[in-house]
Amino acid sequence: MLLPLALTAACKDKKPAPAPPVGAAPAAPGAAAPGTGAAAVPVPDEPQPTPLAEGTMAPDFLLPAHDGTKVSLSGLRGGPVVLYFYPKDDTPGCTIEAQAFRDQLPAYVASGAAILGVSLDDAASHQAFVAKYNLPFKLLVDPEATLAKAYGVPLKNGHTSRVTFVIDREGRIARTFPQVDPRGHDVEVLAVVTALPK
Repeated sequence: MLLPLALTAACKDKKPAPAPPVGAAPAAPGAAAPGTGAAAVPVPDEPQPTPLAEGTMAPDFLLPAHDGTKVSLSGLRGGPVVLYFYPKDDTPGCTIEAQAFRDQLPAYVASGAAILGVSLDDAASHQAFVAKYNLPFKLLVDPEATLAKAYGVPLKNGHTSRVTFVIDREGRIARTFPQVDPRGHDVEVLAVVTALPK
């Protein structure tokens, strides 16, 4: 089908708007695009979730662990659970955090607590991470960020943020650590776990 002559001419005569220089600040939302005279459509910011607050009932889940077993929160009821989200296997901060939990494991076991790590890495990556650093707790496989989203953990650059939840014996969130420094985090989490009512 042929376009009308006037429309064809308009298409030929229309020049694309010049690209802004590299490093130039983007146009403010609603500002006119260069050379068009028309207002640009504002792009809304993607809302960042907020980690679940203390006192909230922790959502149950059923996810595979690195060793092929299925882990559910309800199956761990009766003891505290440390559910810690981290960005990526075998990276510096995540290794420091995992090794610290590993080294403190006897104290956590004495308190009846289970430790579960969660990231978006697959089972093979988790298995290599566990083997390399002799990690004695389960790493859950959450490639679609299903668990991260359920707990309100923000995603940054395709990775989960570093957030930890301490869940009490009844399945309620006793403490949320929304911004974790991996150095010394094991000690502050252990203090919360040991202070929980028996």
